[in-house]
Amino acid sequence: MDGERRGKLASFVLLPAIIVAVGIVAYFTFRTTLALDRLRQEAVVEATLGLAREKAARLDRQIIDQDNVVMAVADPANLPELAERWLPTAQRETPSVRAILILDEQRRVLGFASRATGAFQEEEAFRRLLVNKIVPDMELGTDPKDQLRHLHREYGPQGYLLSYWQRTWQGQSYLIVAWHDIGRLVKDTLPALYSDRAQLLDTKSQPSRVNVVDEEGRIIYGPPLRSGEFTVGVRFPTTLYNWRLQVSPSSSEELAVSVQNRRLVEIAMVGLSCLVIVAGVFAILVAAERARRISALKSEFVANVSHELKTPLALVRMFAEMLQSGRVASDDKRKEYLEIIVRESERLSGLIENVLDFARVERGRDAYELEEGDVGEAVMRAVNVYRYRAERENVRIDVDIEQGLPRALIDERAIQLAVINLLDNALKYAPDGECVTVSAGRRGERIAVKVKDRGPGVAPEDRTRIFERFVRAEGASGTADKKGRAPIRGSGIGLALVKHIAESHGGKAWVESELGNGSTFVITIPAERWSGSTKVAASVVPAPSEPPATPAAAASDSAKSD
Repeated sequence: MDGERRGKLASFVLLPAIIVAVGIVAYFTFRTTLALDRLRQEAVVEATLGLAREKAARLDRQIIDQDNVVMAVADPANLPELAERWLPTAQRETPSVRAILILDEQRRVLGFASRATGAFQEEEAFRRLLVNKIVPDMELGTDPKDQLRHLHREYGPQGYLLSYWQRTWQGQSYLIVAWHDIGRLVKDTLPALYSDRAQLLDTKSQPSRVNVVDEEGRIIYGPPLRSGEFTVGVRFPTTLYNWRLQVSPSSSEELAVSVQNRRLVEIAMVGLSCLVIVAGVFAILVAAERARRISALKSEFVANVSHELKTPLALVRMFAEMLQSGRVASDDKRKEYLEIIVRESERLSGLIENVLDFARVERGRDAYELEEGDVGEAVMRAVNVYRYRAERENVRIDVDIEQGLPRALIDERAIQLAVINLLDNALKYAPDGECVTVSAGRRGERIAVKVKDRGPGVAPEDRTRIFERFVRAEGASGTADKKGRAPIRGSGIGLALVKHIAESHGGKAWVESELGNGSTFVITIPAERWSGSTKVAASVVPAPSEPPATPAAAASDSAKSD
Protein backbone atom coordinates (compact mmCIF):
# COMPACT_ATOMS: atom_id res chain seq x y z
CA MET A 1 0.00 0.00 0.00
CA ASP A 2 2.90 2.38 0.84
CA GLY A 3 4.49 1.63 -2.53
CA GLU A 4 1.21 2.37 -4.30
CA ARG A 5 0.87 5.66 -2.44
CA ARG A 6 4.41 6.63 -3.35
CA GLY A 7 3.64 5.79 -7.00
CA LYS A 8 0.56 7.99 -6.95
CA LEU A 9 2.54 10.79 -5.31
CA ALA A 10 5.15 10.57 -8.06
CA SER A 11 2.51 10.58 -10.78
CA PHE A 12 0.32 13.40 -9.49
CA VAL A 13 2.84 15.68 -7.72
CA LEU A 14 6.46 15.06 -8.63
CA LEU A 15 6.12 14.62 -12.40
CA PRO A 16 3.95 17.71 -12.95
CA ALA A 17 6.35 19.68 -10.74
CA ILE A 18 9.29 18.62 -12.95
CA ILE A 19 7.44 19.65 -16.09
CA VAL A 20 6.51 23.02 -14.59
CA ALA A 21 10.12 23.61 -13.51
CA VAL A 22 11.41 22.83 -17.00
CA GLY A 23 8.84 25.19 -18.49
CA ILE A 24 9.83 28.01 -16.14
CA VAL A 25 13.53 27.62 -16.95
CA ALA A 26 12.87 27.58 -20.69
CA TYR A 27 10.52 30.53 -20.42
CA PHE A 28 12.94 32.84 -18.62
CA THR A 29 15.81 31.77 -20.86
CA PHE A 30 14.11 32.70 -24.09
CA ARG A 31 11.84 35.49 -22.94
CA THR A 32 14.08 38.50 -23.43
CA THR A 33 15.42 37.57 -26.85
CA LEU A 34 12.14 36.26 -28.15
CA ALA A 35 10.24 39.36 -27.06
CA LEU A 36 12.44 41.63 -29.17
CA ASP A 37 12.45 39.30 -32.13
CA ARG A 38 8.72 38.81 -31.91
CA LEU A 39 8.01 42.51 -32.03
CA ARG A 40 10.28 42.95 -35.01
CA GLN A 41 8.77 40.01 -36.85
CA GLU A 42 5.20 41.07 -36.11
CA ALA A 43 5.86 44.53 -37.49
CA VAL A 44 7.36 43.16 -40.70
CA VAL A 45 4.68 40.48 -41.14
CA GLU A 46 1.84 42.92 -40.45
CA ALA A 47 3.19 45.38 -43.00
CA THR A 48 3.70 42.61 -45.56
CA LEU A 49 0.22 41.22 -44.94
CA GLY A 50 -1.35 44.62 -45.43
CA LEU A 51 0.59 45.03 -48.67
CA ALA A 52 -0.55 41.60 -49.89
CA ARG A 53 -4.19 42.40 -49.16
CA GLU A 54 -3.94 45.74 -50.95
CA LYS A 55 -2.36 44.10 -54.02
CA ALA A 56 -4.99 41.34 -54.10
CA ALA A 57 -7.82 43.87 -53.74
CA ARG A 58 -6.32 45.91 -56.59
CA LEU A 59 -6.77 43.03 -59.05
CA ASP A 60 -10.29 42.38 -57.73
CA ARG A 61 -11.21 46.01 -58.25
CA GLN A 62 -9.93 45.99 -61.81
CA ILE A 63 -11.96 42.90 -62.73
CA ILE A 64 -15.08 44.22 -60.99
CA ASP A 65 -14.74 47.55 -62.83
CA GLN A 66 -14.83 45.62 -66.08
CA ASP A 67 -17.88 43.67 -64.84
CA ASN A 68 -19.67 46.96 -64.18
CA VAL A 69 -19.08 47.98 -67.78
CA VAL A 70 -20.54 44.65 -68.94
CA MET A 71 -23.55 45.17 -66.69
CA ALA A 72 -24.21 48.47 -68.45
CA VAL A 73 -24.12 47.07 -71.99
CA ALA A 74 -25.65 43.60 -71.43
CA ASP A 75 -29.34 44.43 -71.47
CA PRO A 76 -31.91 41.64 -72.12
CA ALA A 77 -34.12 44.29 -73.71
CA ASN A 78 -31.55 44.89 -76.48
CA LEU A 79 -30.25 41.42 -77.28
CA PRO A 80 -29.58 42.07 -80.98
CA GLU A 81 -27.47 45.13 -80.13
CA LEU A 82 -25.22 43.34 -77.58
CA ALA A 83 -22.19 43.04 -79.86
CA GLU A 84 -22.62 46.55 -81.29
CA ARG A 85 -22.77 48.14 -77.85
CA TRP A 86 -19.81 46.25 -76.37
CA LEU A 87 -17.18 45.39 -79.01
CA PRO A 88 -16.18 48.93 -80.07
CA THR A 89 -14.92 49.76 -76.56
CA ALA A 90 -14.11 46.23 -75.34
CA GLN A 91 -10.33 46.48 -75.84
CA ARG A 92 -10.14 49.67 -73.79
CA GLU A 93 -12.77 49.17 -71.07
CA THR A 94 -12.93 45.38 -70.63
CA PRO A 95 -9.54 44.04 -71.77
CA SER A 96 -9.82 40.68 -69.95
CA VAL A 97 -13.44 39.89 -70.96
CA ARG A 98 -13.46 37.44 -73.83
CA ALA A 99 -17.19 36.95 -74.32
CA ILE A 100 -20.59 37.95 -72.94
CA LEU A 101 -23.55 35.56 -72.86
CA ILE A 102 -27.20 36.05 -71.93
CA LEU A 103 -29.26 32.96 -71.00
CA ASP A 104 -32.94 32.55 -70.22
CA GLU A 105 -34.47 30.45 -67.45
CA GLN A 106 -34.28 27.31 -69.62
CA ARG A 107 -30.49 27.83 -69.99
CA ARG A 108 -30.84 28.72 -73.65
CA VAL A 109 -28.21 31.14 -74.95
CA LEU A 110 -30.21 34.12 -76.29
CA GLY A 111 -27.35 36.55 -76.73
CA PHE A 112 -23.67 36.00 -77.43
CA ALA A 113 -20.83 38.43 -78.19
CA SER A 114 -17.17 37.48 -78.43
CA ARG A 115 -13.89 39.27 -79.06
CA ALA A 116 -12.26 36.10 -80.40
CA THR A 117 -12.13 35.56 -84.15
CA GLY A 118 -11.79 32.21 -85.86
CA ALA A 119 -12.47 30.27 -82.63
CA PHE A 120 -15.94 29.01 -83.45
CA GLN A 121 -15.34 25.43 -82.26
CA GLU A 122 -13.82 26.56 -79.00
CA GLU A 123 -16.70 28.92 -78.31
CA GLU A 124 -19.25 26.25 -79.10
CA ALA A 125 -17.50 23.91 -76.69
CA PHE A 126 -17.61 26.63 -74.04
CA ARG A 127 -21.35 27.15 -74.59
CA ARG A 128 -22.03 23.45 -74.00
CA LEU A 129 -19.78 23.44 -70.95
CA LEU A 130 -21.53 26.51 -69.58
CA VAL A 131 -25.02 25.11 -70.01
CA ASN A 132 -24.30 21.56 -68.84
CA LYS A 133 -21.72 21.96 -66.07
CA ILE A 134 -20.93 25.54 -65.13
CA VAL A 135 -24.45 26.94 -64.62
CA PRO A 136 -25.38 24.15 -62.12
CA ASP A 137 -22.36 25.22 -60.03
CA MET A 138 -23.49 28.85 -59.84
CA GLU A 139 -25.25 30.31 -56.80
CA LEU A 140 -28.44 31.25 -58.62
CA GLY A 141 -30.92 30.72 -55.80
CA THR A 142 -29.23 33.04 -53.32
CA ASP A 143 -30.64 36.48 -52.59
CA PRO A 144 -30.12 39.13 -53.78
CA LYS A 145 -30.31 37.47 -57.17
CA ASP A 146 -29.06 40.51 -59.09
CA GLN A 147 -25.83 40.60 -57.09
CA LEU A 148 -22.55 40.29 -59.01
CA ARG A 149 -20.86 36.97 -58.27
CA HIS A 150 -17.81 35.14 -59.57
CA LEU A 151 -17.03 31.51 -60.30
CA HIS A 152 -13.38 30.46 -60.44
CA ARG A 153 -12.90 26.76 -61.12
CA GLU A 154 -11.16 24.25 -63.33
CA TYR A 155 -13.19 22.15 -65.73
CA GLY A 156 -10.98 19.51 -67.21
CA PRO A 157 -7.49 20.86 -67.94
CA GLN A 158 -8.62 24.49 -68.31
CA GLY A 159 -9.41 27.07 -65.66
CA TYR A 160 -12.28 29.55 -65.99
CA LEU A 161 -13.18 32.86 -64.35
CA LEU A 162 -16.81 33.85 -64.88
CA SER A 163 -18.66 36.92 -63.60
CA TYR A 164 -22.42 36.48 -63.49
CA TRP A 165 -25.61 38.08 -62.21
CA GLN A 166 -29.34 37.80 -62.83
CA ARG A 167 -31.64 40.44 -64.28
CA THR A 168 -35.42 40.47 -64.60
CA TRP A 169 -37.17 41.96 -67.62
CA GLN A 170 -40.87 41.69 -68.46
CA GLY A 171 -41.39 39.08 -65.73
CA GLN A 172 -38.62 36.83 -67.10
CA SER A 173 -35.32 36.10 -65.35
CA TYR A 174 -32.14 36.27 -67.39
CA LEU A 175 -28.60 35.17 -66.51
CA ILE A 176 -25.76 37.37 -67.76
CA VAL A 177 -22.29 35.83 -67.87
CA ALA A 178 -18.96 37.54 -68.58
CA TRP A 179 -16.21 35.09 -69.57
CA HIS A 180 -12.82 36.47 -68.47
CA ASP A 181 -9.77 35.22 -70.37
CA ILE A 182 -7.47 33.83 -67.65
CA GLY A 183 -4.60 33.61 -70.10
CA ARG A 184 -4.87 37.32 -70.82
CA LEU A 185 -5.07 38.08 -67.10
CA VAL A 186 -1.84 36.16 -66.49
CA LYS A 187 -0.07 37.58 -69.53
CA ASP A 188 -1.14 41.22 -69.33
CA THR A 189 -2.98 42.15 -66.13
CA LEU A 190 -0.77 40.50 -63.50
CA PRO A 191 2.50 41.91 -64.93
CA ALA A 192 0.89 45.35 -65.18
CA LEU A 193 0.04 45.21 -61.46
CA TYR A 194 2.81 43.18 -59.85
CA SER A 195 5.99 43.40 -61.96
CA ASP A 196 9.10 45.06 -60.53
CA ARG A 197 8.60 48.01 -62.86
CA ALA A 198 4.99 48.43 -61.74
CA GLN A 199 6.12 48.47 -58.10
CA LEU A 200 8.76 51.10 -58.80
CA LEU A 201 6.14 53.33 -60.38
CA ASP A 202 3.89 52.82 -57.34
CA THR A 203 5.31 55.16 -54.70
CA LYS A 204 3.01 53.71 -52.01
CA SER A 205 4.45 50.22 -52.38
CA GLN A 206 7.46 49.05 -50.39
CA PRO A 207 10.11 46.89 -52.14
CA SER A 208 8.88 43.31 -52.26
CA ARG A 209 8.66 40.21 -54.41
CA VAL A 210 5.28 38.92 -55.56
CA ASN A 211 3.93 35.77 -57.15
CA VAL A 212 0.57 34.07 -57.67
CA VAL A 213 0.07 30.35 -56.99
CA ASP A 214 -2.86 27.95 -57.35
CA GLU A 215 -4.39 25.56 -54.79
CA GLU A 216 -1.57 23.04 -55.22
CA GLY A 217 1.17 25.64 -54.87
CA ARG A 218 2.04 25.75 -58.58
CA ILE A 219 3.29 29.15 -59.70
CA ILE A 220 0.89 30.95 -62.03
CA TYR A 221 2.86 34.17 -62.23
CA GLY A 222 6.06 35.53 -60.76
CA PRO A 223 9.30 34.09 -59.36
CA PRO A 224 9.59 31.34 -56.74
CA LEU A 225 9.52 32.74 -53.20
CA ARG A 226 11.31 31.23 -50.26
CA SER A 227 8.75 30.15 -47.70
CA GLY A 228 9.55 31.59 -44.31
CA GLU A 229 8.39 33.72 -41.43
CA PHE A 230 8.08 36.87 -43.52
CA THR A 231 6.41 35.47 -46.63
CA VAL A 232 2.65 35.86 -46.43
CA GLY A 233 -0.13 34.72 -48.72
CA VAL A 234 -3.72 35.89 -49.14
CA ARG A 235 -6.50 34.74 -51.42
CA PHE A 236 -8.05 37.08 -53.93
CA PRO A 237 -11.24 38.18 -52.15
CA THR A 238 -13.97 37.57 -54.72
CA THR A 239 -12.62 36.94 -58.22
CA LEU A 240 -9.71 34.49 -58.56
CA TYR A 241 -10.46 33.03 -55.12
CA ASN A 242 -8.81 29.69 -55.89
CA TRP A 243 -5.49 31.48 -56.37
CA ARG A 244 -3.29 32.95 -53.69
CA LEU A 245 -1.13 36.08 -53.87
CA GLN A 246 2.18 35.68 -52.04
CA VAL A 247 4.35 38.61 -50.98
CA SER A 248 7.84 38.50 -49.50
CA PRO A 249 9.86 41.56 -48.42
CA SER A 250 13.02 42.00 -50.44
CA SER A 251 15.09 41.72 -47.25
CA SER A 252 13.25 38.66 -45.88
CA GLU A 253 16.23 36.33 -46.19
CA GLU A 254 18.53 38.71 -44.28
CA LEU A 255 15.89 39.11 -41.58
CA ALA A 256 15.43 35.37 -41.27
CA VAL A 257 19.18 34.75 -40.96
CA SER A 258 19.48 37.40 -38.30
CA VAL A 259 16.64 35.92 -36.24
CA GLN A 260 18.04 32.43 -36.58
CA ASN A 261 21.50 33.48 -35.39
CA ARG A 262 20.02 35.18 -32.34
CA ARG A 263 18.29 32.02 -31.29
CA LEU A 264 21.11 29.53 -31.80
CA VAL A 265 22.94 30.37 -28.57
CA GLU A 266 19.84 29.98 -26.37
CA ILE A 267 18.74 26.79 -28.09
CA ALA A 268 22.21 25.27 -27.68
CA MET A 269 22.30 26.06 -23.95
CA VAL A 270 18.98 24.74 -22.74
CA GLY A 271 17.41 22.88 -25.65
CA LEU A 272 19.12 19.56 -25.13
CA SER A 273 18.66 19.50 -21.37
CA CYS A 274 14.96 20.35 -21.66
CA LEU A 275 14.49 17.68 -24.32
CA VAL A 276 16.09 15.01 -22.13
CA ILE A 277 14.01 15.97 -19.11
CA VAL A 278 10.74 16.09 -21.05
CA ALA A 279 11.51 12.80 -22.78
CA GLY A 280 12.22 11.17 -19.43
CA VAL A 281 9.01 12.50 -17.92
CA PHE A 282 7.05 11.35 -20.94
CA ALA A 283 8.57 7.87 -20.74
CA ILE A 284 7.67 7.64 -17.05
CA LEU A 285 4.09 8.73 -17.71
CA VAL A 286 3.69 6.25 -20.56
CA ALA A 287 5.07 3.42 -18.45
CA ALA A 288 2.84 4.35 -15.51
CA GLU A 289 -0.26 4.52 -17.70
CA ARG A 290 0.59 1.20 -19.32
CA ALA A 291 1.09 -0.43 -15.93
CA ARG A 292 -2.22 1.03 -14.71
CA ARG A 293 -4.10 -0.32 -17.72
CA ILE A 294 -2.52 -3.76 -17.40
CA SER A 295 -3.38 -3.79 -13.71
CA ALA A 296 -7.00 -2.84 -14.41
CA LEU A 297 -7.30 -5.50 -17.12
CA LYS A 298 -5.82 -8.16 -14.86
CA SER A 299 -8.16 -7.20 -12.04
CA GLU A 300 -11.12 -7.58 -14.36
CA PHE A 301 -9.67 -10.85 -15.62
CA VAL A 302 -9.38 -12.23 -12.09
CA ALA A 303 -12.97 -11.20 -11.33
CA ASN A 304 -14.28 -12.84 -14.50
CA VAL A 305 -12.32 -16.04 -13.99
CA SER A 306 -13.44 -16.21 -10.36
CA HIS A 307 -17.05 -16.01 -11.51
CA GLU A 308 -16.49 -18.62 -14.22
CA LEU A 309 -14.93 -20.98 -11.66
CA LYS A 310 -17.60 -20.35 -9.08
CA THR A 311 -20.57 -21.29 -11.30
CA PRO A 312 -19.54 -24.91 -12.19
CA LEU A 313 -18.25 -25.49 -8.65
CA ALA A 314 -21.61 -24.46 -7.20
CA LEU A 315 -23.47 -26.82 -9.57
CA VAL A 316 -21.15 -29.72 -8.83
CA ARG A 317 -21.54 -29.19 -5.10
CA MET A 318 -25.33 -28.79 -5.24
CA PHE A 319 -25.99 -31.97 -7.26
CA ALA A 320 -23.35 -33.92 -5.34
CA GLU A 321 -25.07 -32.98 -2.03
CA MET A 322 -28.43 -34.05 -3.48
CA LEU A 323 -26.98 -37.44 -4.45
CA GLN A 324 -25.29 -37.75 -1.05
CA SER A 325 -28.52 -36.99 0.81
CA GLY A 326 -30.40 -39.70 -1.06
CA ARG A 327 -33.18 -37.28 -2.07
CA VAL A 328 -33.22 -38.45 -5.67
CA ALA A 329 -36.61 -39.47 -6.98
CA SER A 330 -35.48 -42.03 -9.54
CA ASP A 331 -32.52 -43.63 -11.25
CA ASP A 332 -33.13 -41.39 -14.24
CA LYS A 333 -32.75 -38.32 -12.06
CA ARG A 334 -29.62 -39.80 -10.48
CA LYS A 335 -28.19 -40.37 -13.94
CA GLU A 336 -29.09 -36.83 -14.98
CA TYR A 337 -27.43 -35.35 -11.90
CA LEU A 338 -24.29 -37.38 -12.51
CA GLU A 339 -24.19 -36.21 -16.10
CA ILE A 340 -24.49 -32.60 -14.91
CA ILE A 341 -21.66 -33.13 -12.44
CA VAL A 342 -19.49 -34.64 -15.18
CA ARG A 343 -20.36 -31.89 -17.64
CA GLU A 344 -19.65 -29.08 -15.19
CA SER A 345 -16.45 -30.78 -14.12
CA GLU A 346 -15.37 -30.89 -17.75
CA ARG A 347 -16.30 -27.23 -18.11
CA LEU A 348 -14.29 -26.40 -15.01
CA SER A 349 -11.34 -28.42 -16.29
CA GLY A 350 -11.55 -26.64 -19.63
CA LEU A 351 -11.49 -23.22 -18.00
CA ILE A 352 -8.54 -24.18 -15.81
CA GLU A 353 -6.76 -25.56 -18.85
CA ASN A 354 -7.45 -22.27 -20.65
CA VAL A 355 -5.93 -20.31 -17.78
CA LEU A 356 -2.90 -22.61 -17.54
CA ASP A 357 -2.29 -22.50 -21.28
CA PHE A 358 -2.63 -18.74 -21.28
CA ALA A 359 -0.21 -18.49 -18.33
CA ARG A 360 2.33 -20.49 -20.33
CA VAL A 361 1.84 -18.13 -23.28
CA GLU A 362 2.32 -15.11 -20.99
CA ARG A 363 5.62 -16.61 -19.74
CA GLY A 364 6.71 -17.22 -23.32
CA ARG A 365 6.59 -21.00 -23.00
CA ASP A 366 4.80 -22.68 -25.90
CA ALA A 367 3.75 -26.12 -24.77
CA TYR A 368 2.49 -27.27 -28.18
CA GLU A 369 3.90 -30.51 -29.58
CA LEU A 370 3.26 -30.57 -33.32
CA GLU A 371 2.74 -34.00 -34.83
CA GLU A 372 1.13 -35.22 -38.01
CA GLY A 373 -2.59 -35.42 -37.41
CA ASP A 374 -6.10 -35.14 -38.82
CA VAL A 375 -7.65 -31.71 -38.28
CA GLY A 376 -11.13 -33.08 -39.08
CA GLU A 377 -10.91 -35.66 -36.27
CA ALA A 378 -9.72 -33.00 -33.80
CA VAL A 379 -12.68 -30.80 -34.74
CA MET A 380 -15.15 -33.71 -34.35
CA ARG A 381 -13.84 -34.52 -30.86
CA ALA A 382 -14.25 -30.91 -29.82
CA VAL A 383 -17.82 -30.86 -31.18
CA ASN A 384 -18.75 -34.06 -29.35
CA VAL A 385 -17.74 -32.46 -26.05
CA TYR A 386 -20.39 -29.77 -26.54
CA ARG A 387 -23.24 -31.73 -28.09
CA TYR A 388 -25.04 -32.37 -24.79
CA ARG A 389 -24.85 -28.75 -23.73
CA ALA A 390 -26.13 -27.64 -27.15
CA GLU A 391 -29.08 -30.05 -26.96
CA ARG A 392 -29.90 -28.87 -23.47
CA GLU A 393 -29.93 -25.24 -24.67
CA ASN A 394 -32.02 -26.14 -27.74
CA VAL A 395 -29.21 -25.31 -30.17
CA ARG A 396 -28.24 -27.66 -32.99
CA ILE A 397 -24.63 -28.15 -34.00
CA ASP A 398 -24.11 -28.98 -37.68
CA VAL A 399 -20.73 -30.36 -38.67
CA ASP A 400 -19.34 -30.22 -42.21
CA ILE A 401 -15.94 -31.89 -42.53
CA GLU A 402 -14.60 -31.97 -46.09
CA GLN A 403 -13.66 -35.46 -47.20
CA GLY A 404 -10.02 -36.19 -47.92
CA LEU A 405 -8.56 -33.32 -45.94
CA PRO A 406 -4.74 -33.36 -46.06
CA ARG A 407 -2.83 -34.16 -42.90
CA ALA A 408 -1.25 -31.35 -40.93
CA LEU A 409 1.38 -30.82 -38.25
CA ILE A 410 -0.81 -30.01 -35.24
CA ASP A 411 -1.08 -30.30 -31.51
CA GLU A 412 -4.43 -32.08 -31.42
CA ARG A 413 -5.18 -31.01 -27.85
CA ALA A 414 -4.53 -27.35 -28.74
CA ILE A 415 -6.75 -27.53 -31.85
CA GLN A 416 -9.55 -29.06 -29.77
CA LEU A 417 -9.09 -26.31 -27.18
CA ALA A 418 -9.36 -23.61 -29.86
CA VAL A 419 -12.55 -25.12 -31.34
CA ILE A 420 -14.03 -25.63 -27.85
CA ASN A 421 -13.43 -21.97 -27.04
CA LEU A 422 -15.17 -20.89 -30.24
CA LEU A 423 -18.07 -23.29 -29.61
CA ASP A 424 -18.42 -22.08 -26.05
CA ASN A 425 -18.72 -18.52 -27.34
CA ALA A 426 -21.17 -19.52 -30.04
CA LEU A 427 -23.46 -21.38 -27.64
CA LYS A 428 -23.59 -18.39 -25.31
CA TYR A 429 -25.15 -16.23 -28.00
CA ALA A 430 -26.95 -18.63 -30.36
CA PRO A 431 -30.73 -17.97 -30.28
CA ASP A 432 -33.02 -20.85 -29.22
CA GLY A 433 -33.85 -23.18 -32.06
CA GLU A 434 -30.97 -21.97 -34.22
CA CYS A 435 -27.90 -23.92 -35.20
CA VAL A 436 -24.18 -23.46 -34.92
CA THR A 437 -22.21 -24.67 -37.93
CA VAL A 438 -18.72 -26.07 -37.56
CA SER A 439 -16.83 -26.78 -40.77
CA ALA A 440 -13.33 -27.73 -41.88
CA GLY A 441 -12.14 -27.58 -45.47
CA ARG A 442 -9.37 -26.66 -47.83
CA ARG A 443 -8.42 -23.03 -48.36
CA GLY A 444 -5.64 -23.12 -50.93
CA GLU A 445 -2.78 -24.98 -49.29
CA ARG A 446 -4.29 -24.43 -45.86
CA ILE A 447 -7.03 -26.00 -43.82
CA ALA A 448 -9.67 -23.56 -42.59
CA VAL A 449 -11.81 -24.32 -39.54
CA LYS A 450 -14.92 -22.15 -39.20
CA VAL A 451 -17.45 -21.77 -36.39
CA LYS A 452 -20.58 -19.92 -37.43
CA ASP A 453 -23.83 -18.89 -35.78
CA ARG A 454 -26.65 -16.39 -36.30
CA GLY A 455 -26.09 -14.32 -33.20
CA PRO A 456 -26.08 -10.52 -32.98
CA GLY A 457 -22.68 -10.16 -34.71
CA VAL A 458 -19.50 -8.27 -33.88
CA ALA A 459 -19.14 -4.51 -34.39
CA PRO A 460 -16.45 -3.55 -36.95
CA GLU A 461 -14.40 -1.64 -34.36
CA ASP A 462 -14.24 -4.73 -32.12
CA ARG A 463 -13.23 -7.35 -34.72
CA THR A 464 -9.51 -6.92 -34.06
CA ARG A 465 -9.63 -5.94 -30.38
CA ILE A 466 -11.45 -9.08 -29.24
CA PHE A 467 -8.38 -11.18 -30.03
CA GLU A 468 -6.28 -9.20 -27.54
CA ARG A 469 -5.72 -10.52 -24.04
CA PHE A 470 -8.19 -9.47 -21.32
CA VAL A 471 -10.23 -7.48 -23.87
CA ARG A 472 -13.97 -7.90 -24.14
CA ALA A 473 -16.07 -5.96 -26.63
CA GLU A 474 -18.19 -3.00 -25.52
CA GLY A 475 -21.50 -4.19 -24.20
CA ALA A 476 -20.33 -7.79 -23.82
CA SER A 477 -20.84 -7.82 -20.08
CA GLY A 478 -23.49 -6.31 -17.93
CA THR A 479 -26.36 -6.98 -20.35
CA ALA A 480 -28.62 -9.95 -20.73
CA ASP A 481 -28.18 -12.17 -23.79
CA LYS A 482 -30.82 -12.85 -26.45
CA LYS A 483 -32.30 -15.66 -24.38
CA GLY A 484 -33.08 -13.31 -21.51
CA ARG A 485 -30.57 -15.02 -19.28
CA ALA A 486 -28.16 -13.40 -16.86
CA PRO A 487 -25.48 -11.17 -18.36
CA ILE A 488 -22.91 -13.09 -20.41
CA ARG A 489 -19.55 -13.27 -18.71
CA GLY A 490 -16.17 -14.39 -19.91
CA SER A 491 -12.52 -14.43 -18.91
CA GLY A 492 -11.26 -12.31 -21.78
CA ILE A 493 -8.58 -14.83 -22.72
CA GLY A 494 -10.48 -17.34 -24.89
CA LEU A 495 -10.02 -15.58 -28.21
CA ALA A 496 -6.50 -14.47 -27.35
CA LEU A 497 -5.68 -18.15 -26.80
CA VAL A 498 -7.40 -19.12 -30.08
CA LYS A 499 -5.28 -16.59 -31.94
CA HIS A 500 -2.09 -17.81 -30.26
CA ILE A 501 -2.87 -21.43 -31.08
CA ALA A 502 -3.51 -20.57 -34.75
CA GLU A 503 -0.33 -18.52 -35.05
CA SER A 504 1.72 -21.18 -33.25
CA HIS A 505 0.63 -23.58 -36.01
CA GLY A 506 1.70 -21.08 -38.70
CA GLY A 507 -1.84 -19.88 -39.37
CA LYS A 508 -4.15 -16.97 -38.63
CA ALA A 509 -7.38 -16.28 -36.74
CA TRP A 510 -10.01 -13.66 -37.56
CA VAL A 511 -13.73 -12.95 -37.48
CA GLU A 512 -16.12 -12.22 -40.33
CA SER A 513 -19.34 -10.64 -39.16
CA GLU A 514 -22.36 -8.56 -40.06
CA LEU A 515 -24.30 -6.90 -37.26
CA GLY A 516 -27.62 -8.65 -36.76
CA ASN A 517 -26.67 -11.60 -38.95
CA GLY A 518 -24.16 -13.49 -36.84
CA SER A 519 -20.42 -14.04 -37.00
CA THR A 520 -17.97 -16.52 -38.46
CA PHE A 521 -14.71 -17.17 -36.63
CA VAL A 522 -12.01 -18.64 -38.84
CA ILE A 523 -8.67 -20.25 -38.02
CA THR A 524 -6.32 -21.50 -40.72
CA ILE A 525 -3.65 -24.17 -40.37
CA PRO A 526 -0.98 -25.00 -42.98
CA ALA A 527 -1.58 -28.43 -44.52
CA GLU A 528 1.15 -30.85 -45.56
CA ARG A 529 1.87 -31.68 -49.17
CA TRP A 530 3.85 -34.51 -50.73
CA SER A 531 6.63 -34.02 -53.28
CA GLY A 532 7.82 -37.43 -54.49
CA SER A 533 8.70 -39.32 -51.34
CA THR A 534 9.36 -36.21 -49.31
CA LYS A 535 6.75 -34.66 -47.07
CA VAL A 536 6.87 -30.84 -46.99
CA ALA A 537 4.97 -28.58 -44.58
CA ALA A 538 2.88 -26.04 -46.45
CA SER A 539 3.54 -23.37 -43.85
CA VAL A 540 5.77 -21.64 -46.37
CA VAL A 541 2.57 -20.34 -47.93
CA PRO A 542 1.93 -16.96 -46.26
CA ALA A 543 -1.22 -16.75 -44.19
CA PRO A 544 -3.73 -14.14 -45.26
CA SER A 545 -2.98 -10.89 -43.50
CA GLU A 546 -6.65 -10.05 -43.15
CA PRO A 547 -10.06 -11.65 -43.63
CA PRO A 548 -11.43 -12.10 -47.15
CA ALA A 549 -13.15 -9.09 -48.71
CA THR A 550 -16.63 -10.61 -48.51
CA PRO A 551 -17.67 -11.00 -44.87
CA ALA A 552 -19.68 -14.04 -43.92
CA ALA A 553 -22.10 -14.00 -41.05
CA ALA A 554 -21.23 -16.53 -38.39
CA ALA A 555 -20.09 -17.91 -35.19
CA SER A 556 -20.18 -16.32 -32.00
CA ASP A 557 -20.83 -12.95 -31.00
CA SER A 558 -19.43 -14.47 -27.89
CA ALA A 559 -16.25 -13.14 -29.22
CA LYS A 560 -17.87 -9.97 -28.14
CA SER A 561 -17.82 -11.26 -24.62
CA ASP A 562 -14.68 -13.32 -24.57
